[in-house]
Amino acid sequence: MEATGAVRQRVRPSRRWRTVDIVVASVVAVAGGVVFWGWDQLWAATGAAFSVFPPAQAFMYGVWLAPGVVGALILRKPGAAVYTELVASVVEALLGNQWGLSVVAYGLAQGAAPEVIFALFAYRWWRTPVSALAGAAAGLAAASLDLVYYYGAWRSDWKLTYVLIVMASSLAIAGLGGAALVRALARTGVLQPFASGRTASV
Repeated sequence: MEATGAVRQRVRPSRRWRTVDIVVASVVAVAGGVVFWGWDQLWAATGAAFSVFPPAQAFMYGVWLAPGVVGALILRKPGAAVYTELVASVVEALLGNQWGLSVVAYGLAQGAAPEVIFALFAYRWWRTPVSALAGAAAGLAAASLDLVYYYGAWRSDWKLTYVLIVMASSLAIAGLGGAALVRALARTGVLQPFASGRTASV
């Protein structure tokens, strides 16, 4: 007979993907890909407004980093950030954009960076500071690729400013905004099949 007051064993959540995990991650990714495509058009349309100081346009960047962080916060499973961000980039590529298939490589990097952050916290800590750090990491990965492929000729101070603005945008939109979105979804009850919908740890 179990002794009164005995500490109950805490069951570690399974890290195996269920069908519902795949479905929801795919929905987040496809929605993200459509948003990416629209954001591509807005980025192109507003580029001239930043011709004097192009790095300033990077304040818009965080939208492209959001699906990976949001997917990970919802599923809380290894691989969720990579999966959602990569699939979103594939959808973006299929819809057509000014950068072609290179966006798929970006999607992989932008998903892998927050994945590393969540892995460093053993996929057990999902509070806002961790999601903010994950968002900033995604921004660093994306900005680094941009400097290699597109902005290598910029002055050093422009490069540094660009990286910092991309990271700040990603921290705010993907990290903080992603956490706020998941909390809002959890309050509606739609995330009930997930631990993120049953706890207040985001």
